[in-house]
Amino acid sequence: MLLFFLLFLTATAANSLFVHPRPLPPSPSPRTRPERIFLLAGQSNMAGRGGVVNDSSTGWVQTWDGVVPLECSPNPSILRLAANLTWVEAREPLHADIDTNNTNGIGPGMAFANAVLGRDRSLGSVGLVPCAIGGTRISEWERGTFLYDQLIKRARAATNEGATIRALLWYQGESDAVEKSDAVQYKGRLEKFFSDVRTDLQWPELPIFQVAIASGQGPFTDTVRKVQLGLDLPNVRTVDAKGLPLGPDWLHLTTPAQVRLGQMLTDAFLQSMSRAA
Repeated sequence: MLLFFLLFLTATAANSLFVHPRPLPPSPSPRTRPERIFLLAGQSNMAGRGGVVNDSSTGWVQTWDGVVPLECSPNPSILRLAANLTWVEAREPLHADIDTNNTNGIGPGMAFANAVLGRDRSLGSVGLVPCAIGGTRISEWERGTFLYDQLIKRARAATNEGATIRALLWYQGESDAVEKSDAVQYKGRLEKFFSDVRTDLQWPELPIFQVAIASGQGPFTDTVRKVQLGLDLPNVRTVDAKGLPLGPDWLHLTTPAQVRLGQMLTDAFLQSMSRAA
């Protein structure tokens, strides 16, 4: 009997070593969808050419130097809508799989997103939707064109699960400074583009932040700039890039200039929010 009792105690002790632990609470899942959306559209200076240089070792083919300023560093709260319409962590160059016929570098998008989140945590997570294509005229963004349709398609994909578009960031016009006819028609075409985007996204008061060009590809740069600086549309604000440092081609903003532009866009966006509050 004593032996049986000792065996019983031993078995009980052994079983106590294998008691199932309580389940651990689930770990927080990483952000897979952003809450606030910003559309990035226009041409090369929005796509980003900061740090893009001519490399003589590759036969003067343009390459990106790979330098990412701290202000443009990845952030778990900043996502990017890839070309295949999936959300991925945003990293420079933002337009690498969008503006595929050109070499992309630093643009204003990441500097803008980091600065906005740094100054207003209530925005939560940010989704950047790159759509810019280098060398494009405003006529190539008219309703019904490939670029316009892609912009609307990507904007709708970004919001199909409840996210909110907070603004369109638009930087374009250098290519319309080449021909006089394009420069003369720029005002009407730009106003119609903004109106069509608002109509097709069903938001008549969509905030738009356009950048007045710092340079142009032809003799009518001042004509285009005059239109941009004098545009009088509700909820459209203009940030002037004139005076920001340009690269050796005297056309594209340098990396420090793009960082500064991102911060200028942040200032304009947050000021508009405070006025609307």
